[in-house]
Amino acid sequence: MERTWRWFGRNDKITLAMLREIGVEGIVTALHDVPNGEIWTREKIRELREYIESYGMRWSVVESLPVCESIKYGGEDRDLLIENYKESLKNLSLEGIHTICYNFMPVLDWARTDLSHPNPNGTTNLYFSHAQFAYFDIYILKRDGAKSDWTKDVLEEVEELRKKMTPQDEHRLVENIIVKTQGFVSGNIKEDDEHPVELFRQLLALYKDIDKAKLRENMRYFLNAIMPTCEEYDMYMCVHPDDPPFPILGLPRIVTCDEDIQWFLDAVDNPHNGLTFCAGSLSAGAHNDVVALAKKYAARTWFVHLRSCHIFPNGDFTEASHLGGRADIIELARIFESTNPSLPMRVDHGMTMLGDENRGYNAGYSFLGRMFAMGQVQGILATVDKELGINYKQPGFFQ
Repeated sequence: MERTWRWFGRNDKITLAMLREIGVEGIVTALHDVPNGEIWTREKIRELREYIESYGMRWSVVESLPVCESIKYGGEDRDLLIENYKESLKNLSLEGIHTICYNFMPVLDWARTDLSHPNPNGTTNLYFSHAQFAYFDIYILKRDGAKSDWTKDVLEEVEELRKKMTPQDEHRLVENIIVKTQGFVSGNIKEDDEHPVELFRQLLALYKDIDKAKLRENMRYFLNAIMPTCEEYDMYMCVHPDDPPFPILGLPRIVTCDEDIQWFLDAVDNPHNGLTFCAGSLSAGAHNDVVALAKKYAARTWFVHLRSCHIFPNGDFTEASHLGGRADIIELARIFESTNPSLPMRVDHGMTMLGDENRGYNAGYSFLGRMFAMGQVQGILATVDKELGINYKQPGFFQ
């Protein structure tokens, strides 16, 4: 697979020169300075593409061309926003970029409660605590009916938490759930928003009458509308699974499991409608057999995220080592290399280690931690390619 890296543009503290040195072949990025819903012009796309190419790499995948909330909940302006989206797709194609990773998660992108959870070896990782998330839902967000969405065991943990939570703890939870994990990925909440919780409540209200069936139909509407453009300009849409892969905050989630994936592929049965196979998101759900899903959907996968999660007995989960957790990355490498060895792949989230925490990186996107993970995955790919008789080439080295 093509070794790619998510890079957040010229303001990213991780430079393209650094990425070239560690064997990155392709860049996964977006026009982060363009507001959601506006057209990406050829000029701005070309400028960034040429900048990436000047470092000997290519712009492999757009992650992401955001799908506006109004498209997801079916607002009055969705057709206009879809037309803008189609124009952006056309412009990307004309600049030689053909793969779009996007998501259809309402309001909240990926969610974690702790961005620096300690590992036994002294590093830290992202972590999701059901009790902490439920505390946020019930006592900070104060969502109507929130308690009915949580199990008795979780509610008992929440009440124990309530006895010791400080205002600082609550502030940290708000930052972790709806601010620090969202703003840098074209999210709805920015770090300089003065009242993030109130803004978040307003966003949730937009989905008051949207259940799983309605959200599915809105996704089908969107995909049907853009498919002619995708066919004409050879654009490959690959939806990212919901993270975590279960309903949260009373919002429907529609890309969480085998049945969901099969539904959206069948709903718009076109090869340009495909999947981003995120092993990390899928392995965070105990209901998912990640290897079985890879075998079933490899032929409709256009982008791969290799990471893995460990689930604790109470259902909490954390990012695991790229050689551990539930995902079985070694077997996934065998599946995707034998199906389509040219697929772009990135290691996704990584540990925070050896001073990463002091360098101002985006949550989950450390440099040394991801470089360590990339080294692990490159070793896996070299071994798998030898098994399969594929010539593995390390970029930047004499072979």
